[in-house]
Amino acid sequence: MVYIMIAASKPYLMNKHESYSIKYFNISENDEAWGIVVTTVGLQLIPQNSSYPRSQHPESHIFDPKVGRTLKEYQLIYISKGKGYFESESCKRQRIEAGTMILLFPNEWHSYEPDKDTGWYEYWVGFRGVHIDNRVKSSFFSPSSPVFHLGFNSSVICLYKDIVNYAMLERSGYQQIISSIVLYILGSVYYVNKNLKLNDSFVINKIDEARNIMRQEMGTSISPQEIADKLRVSYSWFRKMFKQYTNVSPAQYQANLKHLHAKELLTNTEMNITEIALKLNFETVSQFSSFFRKKEGIPPLQYRQEGRIDY
Repeated sequence: MVYIMIAASKPYLMNKHESYSIKYFNISENDEAWGIVVTTVGLQLIPQNSSYPRSQHPESHIFDPKVGRTLKEYQLIYISKGKGYFESESCKRQRIEAGTMILLFPNEWHSYEPDKDTGWYEYWVGFRGVHIDNRVKSSFFSPSSPVFHLGFNSSVICLYKDIVNYAMLERSGYQQIISSIVLYILGSVYYVNKNLKLNDSFVINKIDEARNIMRQEMGTSISPQEIADKLRVSYSWFRKMFKQYTNVSPAQYQANLKHLHAKELLTNTEMNITEIALKLNFETVSQFSSFFRKKEGIPPLQYRQEGRIDY
């Protein structure tokens, strides 16, 4: 289960007269085939000095902060106001401030609650499916690192608002759109968190400069070491920071650029294979063909022919 908790500075209310609202969904086989389904959505206001939680849930979701719980589903919780605490099987108890994101995982014990002196306003959405499981297996999210300090994020608030509105209408196909919004939110969380970690302007400027050099020098034999020299940084530092920022090594990034440009030239120009190979600085046509086949799965001439079929 993934529980994502966001603490922000401004609340969004589905209805200004509602203090809580809960909805659980019946899931069809067709919904399951989508790869992700939403199981529940809701909101509740926890005033200062009140018990928590206030709203009623089915037996599978009953929650006592003193005992904690585990769930069989992923959940995404948004705290729009207030402060509190969070802990899980893989994460020690810690303070939750405004702008905090927390992830919990299926079958992972967890507990959280607002401060008595602040209360909080929370939104949640429960979900499950192979699309979420695959992201966890690929280590985009981990039980050992469930807390993210993102700050106030208006785009996430808008996305959560969309989930609530679609869910309340419950029109045909609503499951597919609200579950896809959940995936978008997770992507937004990953993007924001990664860029907050890599917010060193010196690093970002050097990586941007390196990528610009790679594009300009695509038809040359410039090496990552030579790029590092142009940037006036050590190659070991350059390679480490580039991969940390882009998830690929400088050499892989250069190869990907050549691959993309080769496809563009094959599709949009009349250049023959030999001319394209020379333009991209391959020593022989055979070397270019081998490179392209490894990247695309088919030789360049076949790619050109398939791309120009007149339907």
